[in-house]
Order: sequence, then structure tokens, then C-alpha cells
Amino acid sequence: MTTLEMGSVPRLRRGVRLSYDQTRETHVLLFPEGVLVPNPTAAAVLSLCDGVEDVAAIASALRKRYAGVREEEILEVLSRLGDRRIVEWT
Repeated sequence: MTTLEMGSVPRLRRGVRLSYDQTRETHVLLFPEGVLVPNPTAAAVLSLCDGVEDVAAIASALRKRYAGVREEEILEVLSRLGDRRIVEWT
């Protein structure tokens, strides 16, 4: 397992796509092994995982949209998604 820190740069793994399902009115995460419906927090984090911005930049962007964003929570979300092989780090 990779040690994550604020300078880590996450991106969606190849074959993984975050999409918005109009019928369910929620985000869905499509990947070769299946479909995942992320909660709104995870969807917001995933939408910023572009392989360019690091976790610190993602936290900064989320703070502009939401109050109370904590880096530890972002790292926790990314760690869980990494364990599920949804995100990887460049």
C-alpha cells in the first residue's frame, strides 16, 4: 500500500470513469469489476482526481465549495478508494 500524503497526486485508474446518472440523480463510478455509487463527499473528491493536482490542491478546491474540509478525511477517502483499486498515484 502506498503511503499517502498531501503531496500525493491521485488519478482514476485506467478503465475507471465517474459519471452522473440522470435517472438516479447521483454519481456512479464505473470500473471493469462493477459499479459503485459513491457518497457525495467521495464523488467530490473523485471529480478532482485528474493526475495533475495533489491532495493539497484538491483540499483547497473543495474548501472553496464546502465548509469544514479536512485533509485527513480526503486522505482517508483516497486510501479506501486506492484499496479498492479505483484510484492510483502518479
